[in-house]
Amino acid sequence: MTLQMPLSIRLVNFKNQRAGLARIFFLALFLTSLCTVPDQALAQAQTQEQASDTTAAVEPQWPQDSLGRRTPRGTVQGFIRAISEEDYNKAALYLNLDSTLQQEQQGAKLAHALQRLLDQGGEIVPYALINDTPGGAEDDNLGPNLERVGNATINGETFDLILEKTEGPEGGPIWLFSSQTVQRIPVVIEQASKPLADRVMPNVVVEKKWEGVPIGHWLAVLIIAVGAYALAWLIIRLGVFLLKTTWHRAREEHIAHLISAFTLPFQLYLAVWIFVATNQWVGISIIVRQRFSQLTIIVGMVAVLLLLWRLIDVMTQFFERSLTRRGNMAGLSAVLFLRRGAKIAVIAFGVIGFLSTLGFDVTTGLAALGIGGIALALGAQKTVENFVGSVTLIADQPIRVGDFCKVGETVGTVESIGMRSTRIRTNDRTVVTIPNGDFSSQRIENYAHRDRVWFHPTFGIRCDTTPEQIRYLLVELRSILYAHPKIDPESARVRFVGIGASAFNLEVFSYVMTADYNEFLEIQEDLLLRMMDVVEASGTGFAYPSQTIYLGRDTGKSEEKTQAAEEKVKQWRAANDLQLPSFKPERIQSLRNTIQYPSRES
Repeated sequence: MTLQMPLSIRLVNFKNQRAGLARIFFLALFLTSLCTVPDQALAQAQTQEQASDTTAAVEPQWPQDSLGRRTPRGTVQGFIRAISEEDYNKAALYLNLDSTLQQEQQGAKLAHALQRLLDQGGEIVPYALINDTPGGAEDDNLGPNLERVGNATINGETFDLILEKTEGPEGGPIWLFSSQTVQRIPVVIEQASKPLADRVMPNVVVEKKWEGVPIGHWLAVLIIAVGAYALAWLIIRLGVFLLKTTWHRAREEHIAHLISAFTLPFQLYLAVWIFVATNQWVGISIIVRQRFSQLTIIVGMVAVLLLLWRLIDVMTQFFERSLTRRGNMAGLSAVLFLRRGAKIAVIAFGVIGFLSTLGFDVTTGLAALGIGGIALALGAQKTVENFVGSVTLIADQPIRVGDFCKVGETVGTVESIGMRSTRIRTNDRTVVTIPNGDFSSQRIENYAHRDRVWFHPTFGIRCDTTPEQIRYLLVELRSILYAHPKIDPESARVRFVGIGASAFNLEVFSYVMTADYNEFLEIQEDLLLRMMDVVEASGTGFAYPSQTIYLGRDTGKSEEKTQAAEEKVKQWRAANDLQLPSFKPERIQSLRNTIQYPSRES
């Protein structure tokens, strides 16, 4: 059975990355993905929670194993603890030895040899990333009974350290270093020279030990940590200097802020990477390295969270400046709200990750947070609805501050769009506050975006009006529309639309070419007065509603004006110039702008 599989992900391939910080998003995505946990068991960390959920529901109550070998993490911790006590007979109990007498007698030597391999360049996955469930990780491509926990090197050949699940004498799983792994450990390991750390330190700190490790190793770790941070600081500062020197856009404000956001997080991650690699290179004991493994994970996690925190600030500041220049105060409020929410989420994930790294079971806490979140969401339903409504208003922008609009039955000018509500100043000079949840769901009519105003009166003419008079009115009223410079000729029409109970109805339809409502009222006034003159000149008049009793002496129709109107229509007919049912294009063109507006008398 071949178990040689790569474990560490040390470098990220820069292949296929698009050049240039102009595509800021892709650079942020790339560097964020680079700032990950610096050890090799990332896949195990991602599957550990799923395995915990599936095994916790069916886990029987087995007798407790005195050596803590029920889980992969317990086995590794127990083995490291045993070798730190230099109790290699106890450490041998964590190895899956063959039943042959020879290997059983050599168990302590094999445990000691495994320690030597780990000290000479081998590595163990940090405890926080090793599965801590009896069933182990089920989707790591190794099967349900195997768990990869590290690697070691013999004669330049690297092999994986695999745990395998066996059944204990009292039932239940017992995790041990697999028999295949044990078979690859030589009983006698030739060591050409001492580790670099032992060769450069005084003998007094090498000979004196604490927890089975030379005191010098503990001191060396502190020195390496300081040196790793200093080297990372120097490399990052040099990289930033070269970037600003060779790329002129790096001096621009938004690019400079983005570079600054990546500087400290990337420096922390690089320091952790140098720290881990240097410890392994100089031969620091695996016992010491495992003690500091949780710290390296925490620092790497802090680097990622700090990067997210700074990116949130950089991106929101960019949007704040843009929205401030455009005067979009509502959008600015939304950005500030989202920034606070994103930072709270970063803090929550950081606390959960920190507790999980320290070994606390966060499953119960997450379930409690989920239930609390549901209760909070139900209690703040209207608040969330109003926030979503405000986001909709900002994104869709059916209205803006200063627009004159009609929302439901409310007509007025928009004064402000907040995160919870929108205020409208009505024509009565009162202020109506509408929650954004209700506002976004209502029918919104925005008058500010119209390019012209509809002019559409309907004239009721007396029922004793003759057909010739109606023809006269149709022609003259259309002539006014075509001749007026403020009327769109394409939309202009006057039609005899019906015979009512007390009137003949003439419908006027046209668009006044202005967006200013006050100007429209002026033009409408001028048009109505001119059309009243035309109605009077035709010899007829406007009809009165049938339900109105009008007491007065009816002077009757003007015979003279009636004959004049009828004579005019006869002349049009004789000249084949009666512009019905529609005006000819030449006639329309001849009438264009012949009305003087404003008139000389005004």
